[in-house]
Amino acid sequence: MPRKKINISFYTLGCRLNQNETELLEQLFDSEKSYQIVKPNYPSHIAVINTCTVTDKSDSDTRKLVNKLVRINPEIKIALIGCQSQTQKDDLSHLPNVRWIIGNERKFHLLSILEKETKNNDPKIITPTISSKNFSLPISISMHRRTRAHLKIQDGCDCFCSYCEVPYARGRARSRIFSNLVKEAKILAQTGHKEIVLTGINLGLYHYKSYKLLDVIEALEQIPSLKRIRISSIEFTTVADSLLKKMSQQSKLCRFLHVPLQSGSDEILKSMNRKYRFKEFYDFIKKANLTIPDVCLGTDIIVGFPGETEKHFLETYSHLKNLPINYFHVFSYSQRRFAKSRFLKNTVDKNEKSARSQILRQLSIAKHDSFLRSLLHRTQHVLFEEKKEGLWFGFSDNYVRIAVYSNKCLKNKLLPVILEKIDNGIMIGKIIL
Repeated sequence: MPRKKINISFYTLGCRLNQNETELLEQLFDSEKSYQIVKPNYPSHIAVINTCTVTDKSDSDTRKLVNKLVRINPEIKIALIGCQSQTQKDDLSHLPNVRWIIGNERKFHLLSILEKETKNNDPKIITPTISSKNFSLPISISMHRRTRAHLKIQDGCDCFCSYCEVPYARGRARSRIFSNLVKEAKILAQTGHKEIVLTGINLGLYHYKSYKLLDVIEALEQIPSLKRIRISSIEFTTVADSLLKKMSQQSKLCRFLHVPLQSGSDEILKSMNRKYRFKEFYDFIKKANLTIPDVCLGTDIIVGFPGETEKHFLETYSHLKNLPINYFHVFSYSQRRFAKSRFLKNTVDKNEKSARSQILRQLSIAKHDSFLRSLLHRTQHVLFEEKKEGLWFGFSDNYVRIAVYSNKCLKNKLLPVILEKIDNGIMIGKIIL
């Protein structure tokens, strides 16, 4: 008699890299006959949560999700994997129904780990030191879920910014073996993906043998059915002029750069242990904006870092207002247990952090709206992904969300669209026949 399948669900907290890693795990389990993957919030025997620990909210999100899953199903067994598991195993071991706590070094061994069922309710904790060696990843062709696919090419970081514990959660900077990533890219393209998003913790540090980031991009451009290559968040100090030139040409590389700034104050940047000062960031943004037509430029900002005065904040606000940056993600500073900033004094009041964050988010909305208006009555090529309420939605290569009315199935089609109006931050257009 065949073994009854085990229902397993996957949840992702945090960044695109986490999303990519969850997808890889889903592919591994999808090809295993004894497991049945079910959608989140569906009844399952095992729930896998890929955790994040970049902020205290991320930590709280894990606890909330665990408690929610247990309320829905008191018998569920939970596996916590990833960054928070790596750094906070003792705290997580007290959460209800947690049976496995697996750090970043062993998370891709999850399938074999689950097969070795624990004999009691004490969680099995597997969080060895993270290797600094270059790596390869398992590849599967079992699933094709999205028009865009994430491709992990790098992991870890050597920067040790004072607010950040990523080097402790993810390890030191290391790169994926070149042939392994190219093989996966080809399979992703063969299974229908038209856009690949390159992901990593510090993408610009990719270096395997003689291969660097530009070599990865040029190798992927040789895949005929792949139409777009997008770079996720990248430190501007690692972006070479040759990369900007490539992005400015009629290539498959999307006209999009998300480059973290974190603060517009040199004094705060120094305290954050960032390896640049604002003038360098300013020069880079100006160069990128002049070099690449219609490029979308985004950044990250941390508000309320210890010692950030009203003067420092207004300095950041003024710089963001005047630079050709099209949007920004705003984060309130939160203390991390391994980050050196935990020793700093002059903390910023919680309400003040919230007020400053709101001011910057409103500026971001205005800047993004201005960018959208600059594209009105012009043509963009849109890769369509989904249909909602009669509208087909997709993204241009410069990461503008665009919708059109159509009775046809447009999923995974790349089509020219003339942009006619803006509605709640979304551009509405018409397909050019």
